[in-house]
Amino acid sequence: MLSTEQLANLDRDGYLILSDLIPEPMLEALRERVEELFEAEGENAGAEFKKESGARRLANCVDKGKVFEQAILIPEILAAKAHILGPAFKLSSLNVRSTNPMSEADQPLHVDMNAIADERGYWVANTIFMLDDFTPENGATRVVPGSHKWGQRPQEQMTDPFAAHPQQILVTGKAGTIVICNAHTWHGGTANRTNRQRRAMHAFFCRADKPQQQYQKKLLRAETQAGLSAELRKLLALDDVSNDRISAQVEVTSGFLK
Repeated sequence: MLSTEQLANLDRDGYLILSDLIPEPMLEALRERVEELFEAEGENAGAEFKKESGARRLANCVDKGKVFEQAILIPEILAAKAHILGPAFKLSSLNVRSTNPMSEADQPLHVDMNAIADERGYWVANTIFMLDDFTPENGATRVVPGSHKWGQRPQEQMTDPFAAHPQQILVTGKAGTIVICNAHTWHGGTANRTNRQRRAMHAFFCRADKPQQQYQKKLLRAETQAGLSAELRKLLALDDVSNDRISAQVEVTSGFLK
């Protein structure tokens, strides 16, 4: 599903662009469902995770439509996650971030979950579904290629993580593109200087021994869980007793990780 060259590029750069990977019917269904949810949830949109000034948010998307279940099972995504994280991994969260028109602030460069690779290696990996074109003007993600190998967070090296890094590039592409990201790679959204929303979905994965960003078993309604395939139940760690222990410990000590 992914070539030797693609995997080598992912290892070298910390990200991989896969153009036109979302089938057109799925892309249209995702766009339609996302806008239905923004309309239905209104001011509460994204409340299961967090709200953000300058962007619309949705969270807990596996619970909100079959099209989201289908999207996270795209084979190339799962192959890439296994390559980064090893064979034992799980979905950590599935969220949508839509950058508002004329938003003036970049996100700071960051690593997801503030994570540093440990003795077992990398443990976080993200996936960007481009629901709209990503352009230099509308809030495309900036990344610092190779930074996943540095073993540092941006704030430990940069005086101002909001500033441009001399090695950063913008990840642009057409709607339907998927970007695989080793989430130890320094990255962040940029300002949308256009008069239209820029929508993206983020499928975030973690290694099996780490806590989920959003504890899926607690968030998903019983009727949703009852309708999931065996493959999805495994991907969400719904029947994994060790995942329950990890998540319970995190909830007691610090709340869900944001």
